Amino acid sequence: MLNAVMRTRKNAGTARLLARVALGGWVAFSALNAQAADLRDVAAAFGNTVLATYPDGKHQRIWLSPDGSYEAVGRRGKPSSGKWSLKGEKVCLKQSRPFPAPISYCTHFPDQGDIGVTWTGKDLAGVPIELRLVKGIQKPRNGAGS
Repeated sequence: MLNAVMRTRKNAGTARLLARVALGGWVAFSALNAQAADLRDVAAAFGNTVLATYPDGKHQRIWLSPDGSYEAVGRRGKPSSGKWSLKGEKVCLKQSRPFPAPISYCTHFPDQGDIGVTWTGKDLAGVPIELRLVKGIQKPRNGAGS
């Protein structure tokens, strides 16, 4: 009789452990699916240019890569690069060159972003900018901010 009780308790403990593992797996899978859905929204930027236009007409260009890296040319013509990540509906940039930035810059990226989509945001200093996804890798033609 005691052996039967012990087996029942052991089976109950195993069942609880399996339930926890299954729940943990489901939560992780759900998070990955949410990340994948967000990644699909950003994927239109791969191989294309996010063009930020400032009130003075100067531009900043950002190129996102599928591997999580980015390159950019600022409105003064200075190159930078680093890593990008998704946080909810925002794309966050963490600069590593020309110097490691102590903070990340995050901005909204539109759902169903596609070539030609335009949205508004603010730069790191709070200056309002207009962002547009343009086809191809568009490098500056005439130097800084062109």
